[in-house]
Amino acid sequence: MKLSTRSRAVVLSTALASTLTLAACGAANESEGSSGGGSGSSAAELSGELVGVGATSQQSAMEAWQAGFEGEYPDVQFSYAPEGSGAGREQFVNGSADFAGSDAALDEEELTAAAERCGGGEVFELPNYISPIAVAFNLEGVDELNLSPATIAGIFSNTITTWNDPAIAAENPDATLPDTAITAVHRADDSGTTENFTDYLFQAAGDVWTSEPDGEWPLPGGESAQGTSGVIEVVTNTPGAITYADASRAGELGVAAVAVGGEFVAPSAEAAAAVVENSPAVEGRGEYDFAIEVNRLTEESGEYPIVLVSYHIGCIEYDDQAKADNVKAFMSYVISEDGQATASENAGNAEISDTLREQAQGAVDAITAAA
Repeated sequence: MKLSTRSRAVVLSTALASTLTLAACGAANESEGSSGGGSGSSAAELSGELVGVGATSQQSAMEAWQAGFEGEYPDVQFSYAPEGSGAGREQFVNGSADFAGSDAALDEEELTAAAERCGGGEVFELPNYISPIAVAFNLEGVDELNLSPATIAGIFSNTITTWNDPAIAAENPDATLPDTAITAVHRADDSGTTENFTDYLFQAAGDVWTSEPDGEWPLPGGESAQGTSGVIEVVTNTPGAITYADASRAGELGVAAVAVGGEFVAPSAEAAAAVVENSPAVEGRGEYDFAIEVNRLTEESGEYPIVLVSYHIGCIEYDDQAKADNVKAFMSYVISEDGQATASENAGNAEISDTLREQAQGAVDAITAAA
């Protein structure tokens, strides 16, 4: 079901109001023995600032998490700036953010820098937000399309330039496709969504796409816009346009189903969760680093491979006790069943599995401050 912008706003406002009420009740329960308060502190003892910067894909979920967290810990001044995954990682590493939200895990160079920022200690990367990346388009009279990886790659590499191209027509024999020109829209900023999307094309599209995965768009041509909201706005206002974006933000745009094995699979929270559950961990990471190597080449029924796993990245040891307590409390709320359910209700993302929650809880329990 698709909601208008006005309807989505009403639903979000109502859900956040409910979240605050539930969170207030939950705070009383958590103070009686759960790990939600962090470091044994009660809600009344937590104060100061908590600063996050990062992925725009998490924005709707973060609004829900912020509402729930502030309901439990009203004296903590929480802020999250959705400036993009690259900005989040950069500002966490340079110390201007307490944690990052990122649609891509840290690379080896960033891991080294992050460890230094954390006083030479461990870094946590928790896969707390899982969502399909939709291939979203604006084509009058067409709400759904089937697209193979090679066809998607052809569109975004500007070799397929009209909507009635034979490649698109062959995959959609029942659709009436106009000769409208295609405008492919990509992210202008350093984006984890871009890195996930180009990783999918690099692995699944064969020689149609040869550019290696990158957070910065690797090809010339097309149009660009800043952030998730930027690309969605351009496509919404441009007949014939197409982009890639967190599925929760697609709104009234048409959404493509992608070829997986012998079927076409539409983006959904369930299909995204399924492929992540069956994907291996990145090898060679630290004890509290749970980066995932998404299986882009799955042929399993009901799995959607264009998925982003968005992480919260922070230190296991902070140099300030209040900061450690605030990070610990926030991460504990995010991974909780209530936190995940609230985010899913508002953002449409997949809730993390019990396995991922158990792993994350071990990292959250370890967060502390330097002696």
